[in-house]
Amino acid sequence: MERLLFLGVFTCLAGIAVIFYTAVRQRNVPAVVNTGVSFLLVFIPVLVDVLAYWFYGIRVGLTPELPLWIAVTGLFHSYGMLGPYDEISWWDHLTHTLSAALVAALLYAGVIVALESAPVSAGNSLIWATVVLVTLLSGVFWELIELLARDFGKKFDLPPVLEHYGRRDTVLDLFFDVVGALLVLVTDLRLFVPMAEVSPETTVAALVVVLGGLVVGSLVMSLIVVVEHAESTTQTYSGRSD
Repeated sequence: MERLLFLGVFTCLAGIAVIFYTAVRQRNVPAVVNTGVSFLLVFIPVLVDVLAYWFYGIRVGLTPELPLWIAVTGLFHSYGMLGPYDEISWWDHLTHTLSAALVAALLYAGVIVALESAPVSAGNSLIWATVVLVTLLSGVFWELIELLARDFGKKFDLPPVLEHYGRRDTVLDLFFDVVGALLVLVTDLRLFVPMAEVSPETTVAALVVVLGGLVVGSLVMSLIVVVEHAESTTQTYSGRSD
């Protein structure tokens, strides 16, 4: 079974590499950047496993399912950058559901393990609420990155690395982020629990760091967006008065 999973990873990586080559041939800079990042992200779990063993002498219980999920999500996202995002209305919903489900599955495993060592017992409602809310927060974080990427591109007259399609699209993206999280919870997908159980203390610390990063990052980016839009509005009115 593991061989088939690894074969799936390599197949997805090969597909991403082909898309990268196509994007280079088309001189599609956003697709080149996104495809390159998607390719590298597949190796992040392996890197974490190697570093954990190197510095702490432990394995993180890495299984092929995690890099495969990242690879599949990256493949769909990379291909979408070549046109499907603009041409197929549901493509963006699919990629958001896939990526949000991955985030939720990792969170679900982390929260389960963290609460097992908590002094107070917690019911499923608390676990569900935590996973859904943090997954939603990660979606907000991503939408702010897209918005800043668009503004950055406009400001410096560069093709945006990520596309932001407006408020309606943002609401739909967040909706499908929640759908991805609920799919994980409804199916009780505990795929990554063994990995989280290797070191419960590290799992709890990782959850704290992730949550803190999402909150602080979202607040900082929101402030930047507000300031940028305020400056843009001021310049527009100033131009009209001149």
